[in-house]
Amino acid sequence: MWQRTTHSWESPNLHGRPMELVVHGHAGARVLVFPTSMGANHEWEDRGMCHALADQLTQGQLQLICVASVDQLSWYDDAAHPRQRAEWHARYDAYLHDEVLPFTLSTNPNPFLITTGASFGAYHAIAFGCRYPHLVGRVLAMSGLIDIKRFTNGYSDDLVYAYNPADFMRHEHAPDRMAAFRQMDIILAVGRDDTLCPSNQAFSRTLLDRGIGNALRLWDGWAHDWPWWQQMVQLYIGGHD
Repeated sequence: MWQRTTHSWESPNLHGRPMELVVHGHAGARVLVFPTSMGANHEWEDRGMCHALADQLTQGQLQLICVASVDQLSWYDDAAHPRQRAEWHARYDAYLHDEVLPFTLSTNPNPFLITTGASFGAYHAIAFGCRYPHLVGRVLAMSGLIDIKRFTNGYSDDLVYAYNPADFMRHEHAPDRMAAFRQMDIILAVGRDDTLCPSNQAFSRTLLDRGIGNALRLWDGWAHDWPWWQQMVQLYIGGHD
């Protein structure tokens, strides 16, 4: 059995909100794992995703850092204006960048970072990876939501834009960021019959138009549930096939 630890603190970026993460494994590439919509940090453990990677965890090839979401305060807060939802997501982004990543490096200095998640978790993986390409070596998005405007009824402003990869990636041009993107391994795995498939295909084309390579992997059928995601993570966590 692989090593499992929990860590918690009150996040200054989230106004002192108690946050907890679960770490699976003792060494290897660091994998920042996002749960599905409004999910908990033990979701991957409960759904068999950690078991699917048991060999890599036991052998010290991978270390999963499973974080909780604040989706209920951000994009899923239907009562709040989209600007307010984006503000909460910005706080969450700062929590990840300023608190979680330094913590992971203090316990595991492996420089290679992977972000991953399924469904809405894939949105987080893509958004974080695309905001910080100099920090992230691989993005694995499984059945992923790409365009956050699906949650804002089409509304956008400067802050929503900043956290919507479907929009801001169309205008990337900074040489240092483009160089970092071209070193990344971006994998988009989605079912052909998934309603999110067209947006994944469009995002893949956006990346290619910017000269950013990516692996779009289309699965037969719907493929939007845990049995498929277990297969996807086994196939692609080490890079595209």
